[in-house]
Amino acid sequence: MIKWANVIHFTNKGNPVPDKRVEKSENEWKEILTPEEFQVTRLKGTERSFSSELCSLFEPGLYECKCCGTLLFDASEKFESGTGWPSFTQPLKENAIAYYADKSYGMIRVEVVCNTCDAHLGHVFPDGPEPSGLRYCINAISLSKIKE
Repeated sequence: MIKWANVIHFTNKGNPVPDKRVEKSENEWKEILTPEEFQVTRLKGTERSFSSELCSLFEPGLYECKCCGTLLFDASEKFESGTGWPSFTQPLKENAIAYYADKSYGMIRVEVVCNTCDAHLGHVFPDGPEPSGLRYCINAISLSKIKE
């Protein structure tokens, strides 16, 4: 189980090695993503809070990266955070997510990206429920839901 100490370690010392890498040019990403998906996943944008039905869906299943299809989260780790973005307590695998310090907008946060293709997903915070204490606050537009 990943805890906040692991997140800080990855952020400062380097991320786990992904199972594979997917790399495309900016134009290749633009060909397969909508303009909004491109803005969020490739340019580190943020969708409006409460703008996706994924916030209120809690059916079993898996969530994959919108860009490369890497499995990222299990719906069993999803919870209602009240923030307006889907929130999870753990990634599906330790090496599915990469962690980077984000000092934009006068804040210090930890950005999370798909470790396979570097798609911006959102941020992780140490204010989630036990036992991990983590809240992965994820842009719904960065995810595709796979129904069980």
